[in-house]
Amino acid sequence: MRRLLPLLLALALLLAACGGAAVPAETPAPAGPGAEPQPGIETALPVTKTGSMELRYATQFAVDCYSDGSALVTVGDADRFLVLPEGAEGPAGMEGVPVLQKPLGPVYLASSSAMDPILCLGALDRIRLTSTSRNHWALPAPAEAMDAGNLLYAGKYSAPDFELLLSEKCALAVENTMIYHSPAIREQIQSLGIPVLVERSSYENHPLGRVEWIKLYGLLLDREAEAETFFQAQLATLEELRTVEGEGRTVAFFHINSAGAAVVRKSGDYVTKMIELAGGRYVPEGLTGDENALSTMNMQMESFYAGARDADILIYNSTIDGELQTIAQLLEKSALLADFKAVRNGEVWCTEQSMFQQSSAAAGMIRDLNAIVTGAAAGETQLNFLHRLT
Repeated sequence: MRRLLPLLLALALLLAACGGAAVPAETPAPAGPGAEPQPGIETALPVTKTGSMELRYATQFAVDCYSDGSALVTVGDADRFLVLPEGAEGPAGMEGVPVLQKPLGPVYLASSSAMDPILCLGALDRIRLTSTSRNHWALPAPAEAMDAGNLLYAGKYSAPDFELLLSEKCALAVENTMIYHSPAIREQIQSLGIPVLVERSSYENHPLGRVEWIKLYGLLLDREAEAETFFQAQLATLEELRTVEGEGRTVAFFHINSAGAAVVRKSGDYVTKMIELAGGRYVPEGLTGDENALSTMNMQMESFYAGARDADILIYNSTIDGELQTIAQLLEKSALLADFKAVRNGEVWCTEQSMFQQSSAAAGMIRDLNAIVTGAAAGETQLNFLHRLT
């Protein structure tokens, strides 16, 4: 049977690939919760709806709560999951709605950004499998768990180890939105009886919308009180920052790709929103690019020069090609940057490599940005997510 399984898996993948429509390279994000519900789901529940999870900023998921302790989770406008208390049985008539039975685990985590909220909840023990290799974790806890054999590498999102998922009795696969480009893989995981939840926090346009996803993980992993406490602490930090006046200084956030173009954030994405909440103003302004789900766009250096040369502050995004330590390293990427106002004034910063894997720390990132915008970081202020280039 073990020899036959890879052949069966390959055949299923081939059939799925032939039967599914191709996904374009840049796939528009499916709409968030709020569309018409699938017919028959609520009426199939033989219990009374008692309310819905309160969400302040998140728009990409919703949770309806029922009198027996069950919950109906909606992610996007199409994916639904019935979460059942330990020992409870799912109702009949729920065909097509995956059941997540508590206590939930083990989990295959193919979304590295979901690891941080799970760590904040103290629920790393529920994650058994990951698509992130040991050397690509910027967070120490999952790297240490892999060293100890408690967290196993199960292949990248587009080529998971199906046999390992089966042998470890995986109860849920948490995928990032890249899985939309590999629909056959998603279908194959589901065909093995493993529900697939697509982590859509990257589509939230408010930084605290991303943070609020911790409430969903709290529900799934029996850490609801801890999730609420954490989120309220983030709100309190943001409220404190609102009492600190920024100077309206302009900030450019970018990196240089291998083709020599500047990769910038589109106006209105969560990074630009963090800059605004910190008291700054993002430049270049009015960037919308093509109508696609990507939060970034490429600009030729001449266009970036025209829109950002007078920026008060430059922040280099280290996520793709690693951290920079000196302005000389920055100028090696583009000599044109030497004429930028921020470079001449020494107001050039770089993100720490772990910033985007710490998705729950939006308030801390906003605090760091506020320290830079207001000039408080000029002295000995310790920043957690940014460092100045020398």
